Amino acid sequence: MKKLFSIFFLSLFISNLSSAQELDFLSRSSFKAGEKITYKLKYGFFTAAEATIQVLPTDIKFDNKPTYHLMVDGSTSGSFDVFYKVRNRYDSYIDQKDFTPYLYTENVREDKYTRNDKARFYQDQKKVVASKGTFKSPVTQTFDLVSAYYFARNLDLTGAKIGDKFSVNYFLDDEITPLTIQYVGKETIRTSLGKIACLKFSPSIRPGRIFKRESKLYLWISDDANRIPVRAKAEVLVGSIILEINTAEGLKSTLKKL
Repeated sequence: MKKLFSIFFLSLFISNLSSAQELDFLSRSSFKAGEKITYKLKYGFFTAAEATIQVLPTDIKFDNKPTYHLMVDGSTSGSFDVFYKVRNRYDSYIDQKDFTPYLYTENVREDKYTRNDKARFYQDQKKVVASKGTFKSPVTQTFDLVSAYYFARNLDLTGAKIGDKFSVNYFLDDEITPLTIQYVGKETIRTSLGKIACLKFSPSIRPGRIFKRESKLYLWISDDANRIPVRAKAEVLVGSIILEINTAEGLKSTLKKL
């Protein structure tokens, strides 16, 4: 379970990205301040954890440019909270026009494991200055755990074809790494909010303490103007975990339901 939130939510947030040295994005934002979405993480029949992602109002500027304040927090629940307590929070400040990050911070508490870190992004200089040093990036679009997801929501995927593979560079655990995602197709998902038409993706995952070598991760993103994560399912060393949307409020566009 160690670092479960970091690995699982990272794959979730960057599931709908396009391949290129520099990724094209829409001129308008698909989200606004006040948006708040909650999820339940299920292991078998049990709800193991809950998560919230939201856009908070802020007057903070970087390089005299306005930003969005993005925040994600996750915590274990029920009996899981008794045996393995998780209290994680991730914050990111991104540019309101090109959606790339300026500053990322994380406060991780997973049982006895703790991590407090921050990273300052200098996109034009292709570098990230973090607590443990300076890291060079091959592109001028490098993302963190949270900003990658919100950037992805502003990409135009109308031309995507089944089997297409996409990639993005992200910074996590003092390393800049590319992630590859394959577009699987369209599928309708039944949720607590109703039936939602989705785009389905399958990101590559690294085998290790959580994932097996042959494990698969699938993600469903709403096929509308919001482009929000609806469901994620991953095979782990024992069984599988499922992340499902629970509530959504403050969306910029009405969520399209069938």
